[in-house]
Formats: sequence, structure tokens, C-alpha cells
Amino acid sequence: MSGGGEAVLDQWRSRIAAAAAAGTSLRLRGAGTKDFYGEALEGEILDLGAWRGITAYEPSELVITARCGTPLSELETELGSRGQMLAFEPPAFGADPTIGGVVAAGLSGPRRPYAGAARDFVLGTQLLSANGELLRFGGRVMKNVAGFDVSRLLCGSLGILGVITEVSLKVLPRPREEQTLRLELSAAAAVEAFNRWAGQPVPLSAAAWQQGIAMLRLSGAAPAVRAACERIGGERVLGEAADAWWSALRHCRLPLFSSEALWRISVPAAAAPLTLGAEPLIDWGGALRWYAGIDAQTPVRALARAAGGTALCWRGPAPGGRFQPLPAAVLALHRRLKARFDNAGIFNRGRLLAGL
Repeated sequence: MSGGGEAVLDQWRSRIAAAAAAGTSLRLRGAGTKDFYGEALEGEILDLGAWRGITAYEPSELVITARCGTPLSELETELGSRGQMLAFEPPAFGADPTIGGVVAAGLSGPRRPYAGAARDFVLGTQLLSANGELLRFGGRVMKNVAGFDVSRLLCGSLGILGVITEVSLKVLPRPREEQTLRLELSAAAAVEAFNRWAGQPVPLSAAAWQQGIAMLRLSGAAPAVRAACERIGGERVLGEAADAWWSALRHCRLPLFSSEALWRISVPAAAAPLTLGAEPLIDWGGALRWYAGIDAQTPVRALARAAGGTALCWRGPAPGGRFQPLPAAVLALHRRLKARFDNAGIFNRGRLLAGL
């Protein structure tokens, strides 16, 4: 474990107090791997990387606790040594994010529809508020649910409510067996098949499609995985080739992700392919669609809304903001939460929502 103990928190309290007194914004930053993500980057940087280290790990309880600046790689190495993992597969974007940033962003990888989202694994958090108070929510064990909803609230908040100083996460054992299947299918056929298999006793842990190829990952007990492979058919993708493909999808390193204009669209898993004038990369068994190179005049958000979903401008021109505009009642709720947790309005101003 590294860091300067309570001295680090005291330094942060001094910076927070000074910002509150001056009415200026603080930009919370771990490793900076998601600087591209969100509406705006405003204010002086408050570097959170010094507050790091795993503070508790009980493999038998499937719980790990770490300070916000702890690198994701350090957590995953420790978990891997005990045959465990972060089941929501947070993306690293080819770098090494901090666990605080992972929780603040709330992003999940290919296993998300089958294992759960990032917020489902957050058991407890500590938050340094705008008045310098260290608030604790939830706990380190699954049965301690006091304040659990607040911990979930912080997941995906992009730091606008305060400094997430520590987080306790539920972890899962690594699957005993994993196999990847490759099938040639159209986009519509792949979406139909993904949803059909999801309703059957098939140990799916990822399902994606791109350029006429469906990729399925099956995880679990060896007999169940073998039976599913025989039932579904297709070509088996073995060892390093399979791991490399799923890693590239998880960490957003496939060629599509380098596009200058990229949309991330969430829809019901069974939704038909959207008519956006471009071929998508489909993930989450149909529930997540990535589109690159869409004409600037295409009403992306209207089409996503018509399909029962939302659209996020991942990269490129973002008319109306990067995130889907919120209904008035939901926006009002966000404003009340911001005022409750950060009454000085100093943390990550404008990062999640303009004006907050």
C-alpha cells in the first residue's frame, strides 16, 4: 500500500476548501484514461492517483476494497492470483485507469448483460464531500446493504458529487471453462439468435457481431460449455485468438473505436438494426450498438428513441451534448442531488451535465 496516509486527505481538504471559498471548479483526475468521456473538462486538476492501495481483500467473501488511485491492473493481478475477477469487465482503453475512475465512469464490458453492470458490484464507498467530511455508504460484505443505493448512485456520476476515496467491490470466481464460437450471420439474424439463446439454458458470457460475423463466449462448468458448443455449432476460436478479440472489444481497441465520429446506442436487446446508414458493431447480445461514420444530418437520437433506447456521442461533433438529454423531472433530480452532495458546485463542473 502506498500514499501518504491521512496527509493526502488533508491536502485534498485544503484544496477543496480553497476552491469552495473562491467559487472555482476542481477537475478530479485519476489516470486520465477517460478525459475524452463526458461533456466538459473544467477547473484545476485534483490528482487522485496518490491515494492508492488495496486495503482489504477477503477471497472467501468475494469482496475487495481499494483506495481510489489504485490502478485497475493492480486489482486484476491480485484477483487473478486467487482465481477471481471483476465480472463487469471495465474497459481500460489501452491504458491503466484507477479504480476510482472505473466506478465514477460506471462503464461495463461484454459480460455486462450476463453478469451485471458495474453498479451491481459496488458494495460500499467512501466519499469526500465539498465540506471536507468523509462520508461512508454501504459496507464490505454483501449482506450489509445500509446506504447501498448511494454507492450505486456514485457509480456513473463522473465525480460531480465528490471524491470517491475508497470502494468495496463484489468479485466473482473465474469460470472453470471458456469457449468462443464464430458464426457467419447477418446483423438481424445475429440479434434474433442472441436473444433466443439468452432465453435458453446456455452459459453465455458475451455475444457480439461485426461485419457478418457473430462471436459468442460461453463460460461456466466444462460439461455445460461443451454441451452448448455442440448445440450452437459454428467454428471454435481457440486460446489467445479468442482472448485477444474479447480483450479488444472490452477495451475499445477494435478499429471502429478509432473513428473520429462514433455513437454508442443502447436499445432493447431484441431491437431491429437501426437505419443509420452505417453498419454497426453490436455488443451485449444486441443491447449495445456502435456506429461510426454517420452523416451529421442523421437524427441519431430520434431514431434511438423510436427504438426504445438512448444515444451517446462517444467521439466527434455532439449536437445537443454528448449524453442523451434528460426529461425535465430527471434533470431536476440531478440538480437536487448535486446541491445536496456538492453545495459549493466545485466538483467536475459540467462533466456529466452542462450547468452542474
